[in-house]
Amino acid sequence: MNATDSLESALADLEALRASGRSALAQAQDSAALEAARVEHLGLKQGRLKTAQERLKSLEPAARRDYGRAFNEVKAELEQALEDARNRLAHATVQVEPVDVTLPGIRPRIGRLHPLTLTMTELKNIFGRLGFSVAQGPEVEDVWHNFEALNIPESHPARDPLDNFYLAAGAGIGQRAMLRSQTSTVQIRVMEKQPPPVRVIAIGRVYRPDTVDATHSFMFHQIEGLMVERGATMADLKSVLSLFAQAYLGTEVKIRFRPSFFPFTEPSVEVDMLWHGKARWVEMGGAGMVDPNVLRAVGYDPEEVSGFAFGLGVERLCMRRYGIDDIRLFYQNDVGFLRQF
Repeated sequence: MNATDSLESALADLEALRASGRSALAQAQDSAALEAARVEHLGLKQGRLKTAQERLKSLEPAARRDYGRAFNEVKAELEQALEDARNRLAHATVQVEPVDVTLPGIRPRIGRLHPLTLTMTELKNIFGRLGFSVAQGPEVEDVWHNFEALNIPESHPARDPLDNFYLAAGAGIGQRAMLRSQTSTVQIRVMEKQPPPVRVIAIGRVYRPDTVDATHSFMFHQIEGLMVERGATMADLKSVLSLFAQAYLGTEVKIRFRPSFFPFTEPSVEVDMLWHGKARWVEMGGAGMVDPNVLRAVGYDPEEVSGFAFGLGVERLCMRRYGIDDIRLFYQNDVGFLRQF
């Protein structure tokens, strides 16, 4: 083959490469097909354009200038065709099924807070406005905080093993352990660490081995309040509970105290409430002035400070607020019931 025929053959192969490359890039319908066409024609290692570039070495020196000019034109044209194909695929119209915008939408299911969570949040807000902060404490307690520091002697019926959830020895808290039977334990922990004045509420789960029925559960929630300062009286206690009851149950709620006995308060009272639409007084909890022995147990001087404490059942408050007649409804995960709140 003479030099002229070699140049003509090389230019013919370049023209075939131009046509093949443009066709393959234009016909690519997705990114995978486009990538295959790019590798075949413009690949840096074994692409057809690379092979055509290497052919330049086999030409006579006089033919290389013409071949080089033609090669650069083909290369530029194929690179532009590749860019055009990429833009075409990037802006391709996505075919979707038509949507009837007049049809009603599908309403997403939105979660709700549990009624007890709602109640406890509201109780915290109400007592927060009355100047009480929220204190936390462990649910696994020792006998000292659950009984002894609260002036409940070992002979008291409240400490009977049949009325408490005692845990095996060595539960990791240094003493005989138990599930707390009252949130009053938190009050002791607060007073052990904080000098007067103290104004806190403790709210959370407590445990007692009661038979489950419409009004009892082995696990329920309590809110306990404590205020200790100079000159605190029963009048302060009744004022706080009256303000709370009116804020939570309505402005027409009335409060009365009935004499009672609790080891950790002296004097002690049962707290009854009467509100609009109710024909009888309803017992809501217990209260009283903090017993001097409790103050001494935490290092307070009962000659210098006095205080009051109260305890209310969260489930009982929630049931009275919403007219719920069975405590078991709170724990059955009945979505139909929970959606009412």
